[in-house]
Amino acid sequence: MPQISIIITAYNAEKTIEKCLNSILDTKYNDYEIILVNDGSTDNTDGIVQLFASDKIKYFSKPNTGVADSRNFGIEKANGDYIAFVDSDDYVSSNYFENIDSYMQEGIDIIKRKGIILNNTLPQTKIEGATFEITTGEDAFNKLCFTDKYLDTLWSYIIRKSLFTELNFKFEKGRYHEDFGLLPLLILKANKVVSLPDYVYYYVQSENSIMREQDLSKTIKKAQDALYHYDNILSTIETYNLSEVTKENVGIYLTNAILLKIKEFDLTSTNFNEKSKMNKDDVEDTANSIEDKIENESLKEQYKKAENWYIKELKKRKIYKNIKARNLKQLIKKIILFTNIKLYKIFAFV
Repeated sequence: MPQISIIITAYNAEKTIEKCLNSILDTKYNDYEIILVNDGSTDNTDGIVQLFASDKIKYFSKPNTGVADSRNFGIEKANGDYIAFVDSDDYVSSNYFENIDSYMQEGIDIIKRKGIILNNTLPQTKIEGATFEITTGEDAFNKLCFTDKYLDTLWSYIIRKSLFTELNFKFEKGRYHEDFGLLPLLILKANKVVSLPDYVYYYVQSENSIMREQDLSKTIKKAQDALYHYDNILSTIETYNLSEVTKENVGIYLTNAILLKIKEFDLTSTNFNEKSKMNKDDVEDTANSIEDKIENESLKEQYKKAENWYIKELKKRKIYKNIKARNLKQLIKKIILFTNIKLYKIFAFV
């Protein structure tokens, strides 16, 4: 049996799957298998994967059911003691498997590593966050929740399979933000977690993943699912044996996450980081796209109504109670959330 099962779910990944697979196969490590789940692709993903026929790759093709269900499918098919997830449009470094064997031999539940963000408009960006030697899952969460903006990205973890199977953890089928809904709980239930300083993963942001999608129904669905995960995690941790400080930190982390969804209802915002680093043509193209959308008054009104709905949902949850006034910044944030959530978009104290 292999030590690690690498699960790749692919949907219409004909342009990227070859580089993704080669990056794994070119490493010097041998004690792994790849579980590749073709989630109903309609392009040539299947034809490309067939060219990689190998004992290392276990290939499954199934009807499209979404990434969450495909990941659950992959976990069921995995034979490794540990599971890692690689997205089909990303790739790994040549040292992806280095410095982890001793931790797996020791039975560490979760091994966290770092990644690098790549896109065609900005310089590559290293994802920062706390690193630490072996500690409890609760302590690991407390260390990561305020230092690692990518805490809930699945690709940055190698997870012992028993954490899924013995505790019956599954990704929520049919919901967006499935990583956000599950990873905090996985970390909190882990007995031993380590966070390593190695940058071993390349997270590729395409133009579509950087720009907010112009699909209001999908935006609303994503917001609904984020609220569902928020409610579920807060309810679930009440059954965990956690300190009050940790429960407070979970509340703060979740509140920050769902507050960030507000900007997705703002037609004048983009998800570009550091606009000043964009070249002139990119800035003009983005501005023109925004102007085109705003000229459509009907669309503008629809987004405004959706934003008002979302803010109403946040108010119902009294999210300001989750913010603890441990410092001046948090006190100001708490006051803003209590008085007028819309002001949060202006001040953006995250």
